[in-house]
Amino acid sequence: MAARPKLRRRRRTKIVATLGPSCTAPEIMNRLFHAGADVFRLNFSHGTHEDHAASIATIRELEERSGRPIGILADVQGPKLRVGRFGGGRVHLQTGQEFRLDLNPTPGSARRVNLPHPEIISAAGIGCTLLLDDGKLRLRVTHKRDDALETEIVVGGALSDRKGVNVPDVVLPIPALTQKDRADLAFALDRGVNYIGLSFVQRPEDVAEAKALVAGRAWIMTKMEKPQALENLDAILALSDAVMVARGDLGVELPPEEVPLAQKRIVRAARQLGKPVVVATQMLESMITAPAPTRAEASDVATAVFDGADAVMLSAETAAGQFPYEAVNMMDRIVARVELDPGWRALTDASRPEAEHSTAGAIAAAARQIGHTMGAEAIVAFTASGGTALRVARERPEGPVLGLTPNEETARRLAVVWGVHAVVVPEVHTMSEAVNRATRVALSEGFAAHGQEIVVAAGVPFGHSGTTNALRVSTVR
Repeated sequence: MAARPKLRRRRRTKIVATLGPSCTAPEIMNRLFHAGADVFRLNFSHGTHEDHAASIATIRELEERSGRPIGILADVQGPKLRVGRFGGGRVHLQTGQEFRLDLNPTPGSARRVNLPHPEIISAAGIGCTLLLDDGKLRLRVTHKRDDALETEIVVGGALSDRKGVNVPDVVLPIPALTQKDRADLAFALDRGVNYIGLSFVQRPEDVAEAKALVAGRAWIMTKMEKPQALENLDAILALSDAVMVARGDLGVELPPEEVPLAQKRIVRAARQLGKPVVVATQMLESMITAPAPTRAEASDVATAVFDGADAVMLSAETAAGQFPYEAVNMMDRIVARVELDPGWRALTDASRPEAEHSTAGAIAAAARQIGHTMGAEAIVAFTASGGTALRVARERPEGPVLGLTPNEETARRLAVVWGVHAVVVPEVHTMSEAVNRATRVALSEGFAAHGQEIVVAAGVPFGHSGTTNALRVSTVR
């Protein structure tokens, strides 16, 4: 039987593609994967468990056929706050008029509507801002009662049933995981997803609660989409396994001019800690209905790559758009082109964080430096839990990172990590065995040829997480 050709990406920054009605067919998912999708996102704000189960099964079949690990992100909905219903389904709120939000469940009018969230009424104070329908309408609280908020309409407009409510000024006393989220979480973990997207996080305690429920069965990818989360950025990142710059809701609660700065701050902080960071939302938005992006959108993707993001994400472009394949293909082309630019490498080197003050951090930094000095074809990181590969990726080396692991779950998690080509291999027990394995895999996966050199980083004794302490240079023979 002929050997199956090895799939190797020509770029280091990864691509996350959201699944939805436009791409649930197995043949379309196959095209998205081969076009460049490294991770598939399941959005639990939409679809049934049966829908998501079918998508997971298709992804794992695709993984088996391709011989490449594929990451699956289960993005749970989080606490969606909404107004109630109106008598005619829709009203128009006039700027300057008064408007009441209350606990009365009867249909609303142009003067009042039900707000079925007593926690908002309790937490909001005089002068607080309420944003309705993704920030299109803006209200300011003028009076407060136990069962209602009286507001002034600062920016009016049309408002229909069940539109969302955002409260950017206060921390709301609500958990990040609702009962629906807990059911979705249990379902997703039972089916072996690799990351849990945690929505509307406000405090470190929100992440700690999710981590306790997940219990190591997946990485927690915290979505930064609340101003309150930015105020607790360092503590939240310390508890998270990965982070997403979720610019959609973040852009509702932050002024538009603040969002680019928040994006850079989050990416920089995540890189400092060596935590994978995904930049998401509206990256190629016009490709929902057009086969090509705007030039501004292409520049937006390029900016995320220049910033050093581990991955960039497509949302409605693939989930509900008319051109899902073209969107992934275009993102792949933009990322690959940016990474060929000498300015990208110069900026990547200039923005490299200081090496971690630990044995493992020193080994990772040394692996990059040695690889650079001798022009090694690849850095091979033996990793049980992913830690060694993450540390090497944090250094943003010039050559590719081969992440070798005996753990299939670790290989799938590394699908979102910058520059890492993960391969599942049998366990090794000695450094000599590891070096031999590394040279064989580098050769078979097409990363090095006979006579070329690679750098090997590992932890001795093998099989123990957090023990990165060994470094070798080897010639492929």
